[in-house]
Amino acid sequence: MKKRTVAVVMAAAMTIGMMVTGVSVQAGVEDKTLIVGFDAEYPPFGYKDDNGEYVGFDLDLAQEVCDNLGWELVKKPINWDSKDMELNSGTIDCIWNGFTINGREDDYTWSDPYINNEQVIVVAKDSGIEKLADLKGKNVVVQAASAALDALNNDDNKDLKDSFASLTENPDYNTAFMNIDSGAADAVAVDIGVANYQLSQRGKDKYVILDEPIQNEQYGIGFKKGNDELKDLVWDEVKKLDESGEVDKLADKYELDKSMLCISEDKEDSDSDSTEADTEESADSTEKEADSESK
Repeated sequence: MKKRTVAVVMAAAMTIGMMVTGVSVQAGVEDKTLIVGFDAEYPPFGYKDDNGEYVGFDLDLAQEVCDNLGWELVKKPINWDSKDMELNSGTIDCIWNGFTINGREDDYTWSDPYINNEQVIVVAKDSGIEKLADLKGKNVVVQAASAALDALNNDDNKDLKDSFASLTENPDYNTAFMNIDSGAADAVAVDIGVANYQLSQRGKDKYVILDEPIQNEQYGIGFKKGNDELKDLVWDEVKKLDESGEVDKLADKYELDKSMLCISEDKEDSDSDSTEADTEESADSTEKEADSESK
């Protein structure tokens, strides 16, 4: 009797476990709610404006996606260090906040890339630092758990990183730029989009972005592994918004360089391949007709 009871309990537990797993993957689709996890201090992609509202290029784009789908958007600020825990526990449905694909390709179910990005170094204008080699013996800051930190930890940048006097992780880029302003740090490693926004807000005449990037990369929307259904639904709407010109409007609104946008690149590549195929087919047809006439 006890054995049978234990077996029933175990079977029930397994069934519940399977149900929970299914819900965690499909929750966004079933309840028509998209919970987006984001860093609330990462302008222009996600931040709190002067009215206390969470806004940004990525958050506004997510809102338009939800409006088109008839869904509710829930904007959930997260500790960037805890993003994986939030996603895997089902607290959020995706990470959409200037999220770098490179080096994380196998960790999430990704949308196609939508922004071409660079990791760059920003210094005070009067620092005397003009190139990466000038960072030798300098104090550099970077956001914790960021793509810029990953870039500096990459083997390609080992010599550069080893030349620093120190590399300090800050909780956010507002803190990092305050450290530059106070002289506590000599340079900050940061995404080019974030750098441009910070400079526009703090004064472009106070800083310099070094010409040499430390890494080229792309942004995507990260979903829990296996959540292809939700990813496809969201990405299809993003592509429609791009085709209608709404994405360009958001880029203008948040002073984002539109040359960084790459949503339509896959379509252009596909159209190019199709055109080449049509050209080759036409050439083959013409050649066959010529052969037929000669015979």
